Amino acid sequence: MQQKIIGYHLDEEQHWVAELGCGHFQRVRHNPPWTVRPWVTTVEGRQQQLGMILICKKCDVAAAADRLD
Repeated sequence: MQQKIIGYHLDEEQHWVAELGCGHFQRVRHNPPWTVRPWVTTVEGRQQQLGMILICKKCDVAAAADRLD
């Protein structure tokens, strides 16, 4: 299901995680050559991607919302 990015936080491994409008989280790493997301590496880049649509696989399986502990 398509969901918008509404925020970000760092996980315990210091990787950026997108907070989606559905309440799920998704890592958004920049890890070339497999994942090329240079926008993740700067504050400005992340802010520009707020509202960007990601596919949420957790929504597809009706998973409960994620939580920050």
